[in-house]
Amino acid sequence: MKLNFKIIFHFLGLMLVFNGGFMLLSALMSLAYQDGVTMQLFLSGIITSVVGAASMVLTRTHRKEINKREGYIVVTFGWIIMSLSGTIPYILTDSIPSFTNAFFETMSGFTTTGASILNDIEAVPKGVLFWRSLTHWIGGMGIIVLAIAILPLLGIGGMQLFAAEAPGPSADKLHPRITDTAKRLWLIYFGYTAAETLLLKVAGMSFFDAINHALCTLSTGGFSTKNASVAYWNGQPIIQYIIIFFMFLAGTNFVLSYFAFKGKIQKVIKDEEFKLYFKFVAVFTIIAALIIYFRADVSTSSIDHPMVWGKAESAFRHGLFQVLTVITTTGFISADYTMWTPFLVVFFFGLMFLGGSAGSTSGGVKVVRHLILIKNGFLEFKRTLHPSAILPVRYNKRAISGNIVFNILGFFMLYLLSFIIGGLGFSMFGMDFTSAIGLSASTLGNVGPALGDFGPVNNYSELPDLAQWWASFLMLIGRLELFTVLILLTPFFWRNR
Repeated sequence: MKLNFKIIFHFLGLMLVFNGGFMLLSALMSLAYQDGVTMQLFLSGIITSVVGAASMVLTRTHRKEINKREGYIVVTFGWIIMSLSGTIPYILTDSIPSFTNAFFETMSGFTTTGASILNDIEAVPKGVLFWRSLTHWIGGMGIIVLAIAILPLLGIGGMQLFAAEAPGPSADKLHPRITDTAKRLWLIYFGYTAAETLLLKVAGMSFFDAINHALCTLSTGGFSTKNASVAYWNGQPIIQYIIIFFMFLAGTNFVLSYFAFKGKIQKVIKDEEFKLYFKFVAVFTIIAALIIYFRADVSTSSIDHPMVWGKAESAFRHGLFQVLTVITTTGFISADYTMWTPFLVVFFFGLMFLGGSAGSTSGGVKVVRHLILIKNGFLEFKRTLHPSAILPVRYNKRAISGNIVFNILGFFMLYLLSFIIGGLGFSMFGMDFTSAIGLSASTLGNVGPALGDFGPVNNYSELPDLAQWWASFLMLIGRLELFTVLILLTPFFWRNR
């Protein structure tokens, strides 16, 4: 069956219209703060919206059906088109004049990686910083899910797009119609963002800092308005605890949030992935906090704050913050964990491969995949002793098909292979061993901070141009969970069948 190119370009045009709309929103923020770049941001929004609208008009007679192949193309190229157009505000405002740097920053934003090439974030105009945070927020739940929410207006079903956007093993739906699912997810997403903005403002942040950090927390992105990231507020622990709470929420399956709001608390409590996610956070926090308390030198300059109980509280807070920011792949920084102990450096490097829950905005492998792989591993012992027994892997008391288990095993192998190839690529660009494997794990897992020369207190400005393009590719395949992008590189995908 031939590809329906008209519908592909129609969707790409729709995404550009959305992108342009958010740029215009950034122009309003720029106008409010009189930062001097309002016209440039307004022009960026107009250019992007007009190109998108033209694409939609020229393809309005498309066949209103979309198959799986077209879904993969729309998602992958949609992300690329969004990132390409997203460079316009940086370039027109001269905030990031280099196209390579601007593309890297934008791809890092839409993939919610949070890796930045900006050396002085606080010198960037507020409207541009707001656009930068919006790229996280858009990418967090996926521009495709946002598009699905309005597909009834176009008379098109969006299940194929949703499958390509969220290819994880979880198949939970809030409502039989995928459009209603997308609307509910976005409502929860928006509600959490508004709630965090309000709480951060009350806790002492300026409104601008509060809304930007809320946008970047719920998307598990990690861009900050301060050069020191969240460490800027080390003297105000309540701000860090608010961010901790919403990072935890952002790393959980948003479907569970919907169930919680509907009063179905038992469905949340009994969910196996949520229980393992909670246990991971609790156990890893205890380990990190104890090592920080006894072995590391963590500043307790905030000890006079009434909520601070000295070194123990500081160790607990920094341990919890860093465990959550790495597991959920948010990438905020409250301290330089590479300076604590060698054990914690390796410890946090390992957490980069964990990821949050399926159905969350976090990157990484995802907890449910680890859970199913662990269960299958233990079952292999039983199968060895009882070769004739039928022992299916069970998740939430339901048997999982062998195809899903094989898919997860294949994903792990492909992820590991991608990590190795990614590290080799960075080493070819002159990175040392620690920096290369740190960059590979961080970009592929959409974490942000890496190791070595690109650790938590450094940025990616020293990364060569070719290495930035390589990092952008890894961020893209990591955000779209490998198969969605890599399948486009296979010859059989493009054969008309």
